Amino acid sequence: MQVSVPDVSSRSLAELVSLSGRRAVVTGAGRGLGRAIAERMAEAGADVVVADIEQGLADAAAEDLNARRPGSVVAAHIDVTDAGSVVAAADLAVRELGGVDIWVNNAGIFPSVPALEMSEKTWDEVFAVNTRGVFLGSREAARRMREAGNGGVIVNVVSTAGFRGTAPGLAAYVGSKHAARGLTRQLALEFAPLGIRVLGVAPTFVPTEGNMAAAAEAGLPLDPESLMSVMKPGPLGRLGVPDDIARVVLFCASDLSAFMTGSTLLADAGETI
Repeated sequence: MQVSVPDVSSRSLAELVSLSGRRAVVTGAGRGLGRAIAERMAEAGADVVVADIEQGLADAAAEDLNARRPGSVVAAHIDVTDAGSVVAAADLAVRELGGVDIWVNNAGIFPSVPALEMSEKTWDEVFAVNTRGVFLGSREAARRMREAGNGGVIVNVVSTAGFRGTAPGLAAYVGSKHAARGLTRQLALEFAPLGIRVLGVAPTFVPTEGNMAAAAEAGLPLDPESLMSVMKPGPLGRLGVPDDIARVVLFCASDLSAFMTGSTLLADAGETI
């Protein structure tokens, strides 16, 4: 049976932005972009599962968010490459929050290894997180949304690397993000009859704890002047911050984007123009 998305044109702007009464799962939410996304989801009124492979980070983020809005946020361990772990996180959302209305596939890795030196193991690890993880999270979210019968929204954090080639050493990352962008389109097509929208958000490089650690591992200098020379800001004139991306994800998750599915929105300060 076809589940149509509602016509929301009679709702106020405040109602369109609000996520009150909705339940969201954000992967990789212990820090960086994921945490910023979880914060905006909670601020908009959603109950949130902060899911991360590092339980301590998830616990700390949930504790901080609950201090601002008591009882609305729970922590969960998740390994997005493991189907059982993803199922457990989805079941926890249903058990603790009552369901899943929004699922954000944010977890990702980006080791820098020249293609000629890259092992199959590294290649497989990147695709396991960045592509398989998107599939597993989307599948489990959609199964629970289908059971509830109320539709929902899945947001995949892609990358500008899903639109073009990028720095040397990122062949696996670029390939995995092109795949995630394609998966966003295909899942949007398959889930549309269930009233489930699937959108992507493609950030440019944003300095976060994870990105800085990856830059250090790749041997990049981390002083501000050197960083600016490597991570040139786009035409809008500055480097992004996590909340720049979180706001775009919030738009996708909210009814402001109710007539959109299958698209991947660039959040890149014009970098890819």
